[in-house]
Amino acid sequence: MRKTRGLAAVLFGLANILAACSDNGGVMTSPGGGDAITNVPAASADRKTVEVRDNVTIVRASGDIRDAVEQYRKLLGDLNQNKDGEQPGNRREINWDGAPDNEDFPGNFFNVNAAPRGVVFTTPGTGFRNNSQKFINVNPAYEGEFNTFSPPKLFVAKGSTIIDVHFFVAKSNTPATVTGFGAVFSDVGRAHSTTIEYFDVNGQSLLKIAAPRRSDANGLSFLGANFDARIVALVRITAGDTPLDANTFDNVKGAGKKFDLVATDDFIFGEPRAIN
Repeated sequence: MRKTRGLAAVLFGLANILAACSDNGGVMTSPGGGDAITNVPAASADRKTVEVRDNVTIVRASGDIRDAVEQYRKLLGDLNQNKDGEQPGNRREINWDGAPDNEDFPGNFFNVNAAPRGVVFTTPGTGFRNNSQKFINVNPAYEGEFNTFSPPKLFVAKGSTIIDVHFFVAKSNTPATVTGFGAVFSDVGRAHSTTIEYFDVNGQSLLKIAAPRRSDANGLSFLGANFDARIVALVRITAGDTPLDANTFDNVKGAGKKFDLVATDDFIFGEPRAIN
């Protein structure tokens, strides 16, 4: 990843967006350079792995991911209610299902609306989709392609595979940090096509990890990291290597150029608290 301006400038710009109550989810962001990236290989298929290294615990799973998701939840702590401001518990979650089914889903929905979680999404693409039809309305060929962990909705960026997750004190413009972030992915077909990268307040990369490939017919994977300290200001999700589109098709094992289309389901993350 090339060097770009610091995260502080990005957060300042986002604060202006929120102040204007914009619903535009297509704002491009470029977090800091990757000199400090730690690349962690994708886990072997069909099993859960937990890796403890230095100041971070990493959880990966494919197949039946329920145990891994529950273990990651326990790492973060008690679930908070969706209220304004900093809450006493240690985690928040998004499962998309109570949010509108929307082909132009606003990137700041979970910070400015009635159920705040303290996150704002941006993408170098054209916006976001929150979809209960498993994207067959985007391309009928996706029938049977994607499954859910918590039905019925899945979430993707439009025109990009990148979702940047910025943290704020819930329902405010106050930049925040968290201890960790994890996500459920649907239909990861290629090693290293799907990653989560964690950045600090200066835009420096703390860690980059890859989701394991799908290992059963349901096709779900989980990936999350939790740090010993509250140091994560931005998370970059790369979901697959090709955006969903009317003219793009998943091709992991067939002849010709390979394309791995991936959707996201539940997001699980630490309580966003104001940067000290």
